Amino acid sequence: MENHKLVMPQHLNQYGYLFGGNLLQWVDENAWIAAVHDYPGRRFATIGMDRVEFHRSVRKGTILRFDIQQSHKGVTSVQYLANVYAKDPDSGMEESVFSTTITYVCLDDEGKKQPI
Repeated sequence: MENHKLVMPQHLNQYGYLFGGNLLQWVDENAWIAAVHDYPGRRFATIGMDRVEFHRSVRKGTILRFDIQQSHKGVTSVQYLANVYAKDPDSGMEESVFSTTITYVCLDDEGKKQPI
């Protein structure tokens, strides 16, 4: 799954760069959307990201591209590889800014693990 997001002034930290918490939220949202598209009718909750390391800073006006691919499926959980790229709208250049593997667990109506 691929999605895009424009970095706006309200997404910036006190130094004028993208606040890392916003990026983590967007990664989680995009990967969760991929999971519910792949497994309609199932409920998923985030249980972890393997690594949080930002490769470069992101400025206002940057277009982020989220590339989300399923990387592993277990009995009750599924993992997605999330790669985020920043594209400068003026030059068209694109660079990697973040990547992680995010894991979701499938839950029943009572919040207990269930098979996917």
